[in-house]
Amino acid sequence: MKYKNADAVLPEVLLREIQKYIQGTTIYIPNTDGVRKKWGENSGSRELLIRRNREIRAKFSAGQSIDQLADTFCLSHDSIKRIVYTKKR
Repeated sequence: MKYKNADAVLPEVLLREIQKYIQGTTIYIPNTDGVRKKWGENSGSRELLIRRNREIRAKFSAGQSIDQLADTFCLSHDSIKRIVYTKKR
């Protein structure tokens, strides 16, 4: 979670109102319903794994064995099987 200085993001009137209740401490303001991002969307990890899994499926379709793919991608035999045999959503 990245912290932001309230001076930089809140209007002065709202900042003064919040300071009546809490000062000099960290406060968490949750997202509104329906705005929450899925795991890995901010960092790009999600997209990286999607691309890796596509590459694994393509190589499997081209004839590489599960054992070869496990060695190439440093994944377990079962992880490769899960990737190649699970239907894409």
